[in-house]
Amino acid sequence: MTVSSHLARPLVDSFGRVHRDLRISLTDVCNLRCTYCMPAEGVPWLARENILATEELVRVAEVAAALGIVEVRLTGGEPLLRRDAVDVVRQMAAIEGEDGPLEVSMTTNALRLVKLAGPLAEAGLARVNISLDTIRAERFAELTRRDRLQDVLDGIDAAIEAGFAPIKLNAVAMRDVNDDELVDLVRFAVDKGCEIRFIEQMPLDAGHIWSRVKMVTGEEILAQLGEAFELTPVGERGAAPAEQFRIDGGPSTVGVIRSVSKPFCGACDRVRITADGQLRNCLFAREESDLLSVLRADGSDDDLAEMMHTCIAGKLPGHGINDPGFLQPDRPMSAIGG
Repeated sequence: MTVSSHLARPLVDSFGRVHRDLRISLTDVCNLRCTYCMPAEGVPWLARENILATEELVRVAEVAAALGIVEVRLTGGEPLLRRDAVDVVRQMAAIEGEDGPLEVSMTTNALRLVKLAGPLAEAGLARVNISLDTIRAERFAELTRRDRLQDVLDGIDAAIEAGFAPIKLNAVAMRDVNDDELVDLVRFAVDKGCEIRFIEQMPLDAGHIWSRVKMVTGEEILAQLGEAFELTPVGERGAAPAEQFRIDGGPSTVGVIRSVSKPFCGACDRVRITADGQLRNCLFAREESDLLSVLRADGSDDDLAEMMHTCIAGKLPGHGINDPGFLQPDRPMSAIGG
C-alpha cells in the first residue's frame, strides 16, 4: 500500500475538524427487525456482488490509516452475519496507523457473540458496543419482532467472559415504548459492569416515520434518571458523542447521546463507508463518494486517498436535522452503518 507524501496527510474538513474515526459497515443484512429501523418484512438488501470483499475492506482501511485514521468501528446491519467477520477483524487489527496498530471495535446486537466473542478477542477486537433497548422479554419480542432477548443476554455474558472492556450498551429511548425502563436498564448495566448509553431516536428509519414529538429528549432522560441516581458530569467529552455522568459517585457511568436536541457536530471526527463501498462524510449526508468503482477499476491508493480528502473537504458544518429544509437520508440506518 502506497500513498504519495502529498496525500498522506490528515483528513481535515473546511471547518478544521480532523477525522480520526472510520465506521465501516460489513453488511446491510440484519437478523432483527426493530420497529424504529425497518418494517417487518425487512428492506431490499444490497446486491451481494456490490458488497466490498475482504481485501477491498482491508485496502480501504490501510489507505485511511495513512491519512490519520486511528480507530475503525465495524458496523452493519449486523456485522457478525458476515461469514468472515473474524478474519476482517484480524486483518484490520494488524494495520499500522500513525499511532500504532488500528484500534478495531464493533457495534453488534450480540446474537452471535456466544459463538464469536472469544474468536473476536483473539483476532484483536478491542471493544464491543451492544444494542439493548429493553430487558423485558415480551417487549423485546415486540420491538425487534424476534423472541431473542435471552440470546442477547447470553451474548453480553460471553463478551464479558472474553475480556472486552469497557462494554457499552446502547439503548434508543422511545416514548411509550421503553421510556419507563430507563432506570432498570441503568441498574442492569451497573450489575454487569457495563456502560449504558441512551440515544435520542434519530430520523434514520426505513419508513421515514420518525417524529420529533415522539422523541424522548436527552433532557427528559436525565430528568428521569436524576430521580433515581445522583448524576455527576464527567469532564469534557471531546469528539465522543456521549455526555457522561457518574452514577452515585462512580465508578459506574451513564452516557446520553443528544444527536437531535444538542448536536455535537462541531467536534465530529467520524467518516463512514457503507457495505457497498460508498464514502459518507456525515451520518445524514445525502451525497456519497463511490470508492467501490475506484477499487474495481484498478484505481491506485492515491485515487482512493484523493477521493477521501475531497469527500471530507465537502463536509457541512452540521447534520441539519433542526433546519426547516432538512431531508432524511434515502438510506436507512441499516444500509448506512452506525
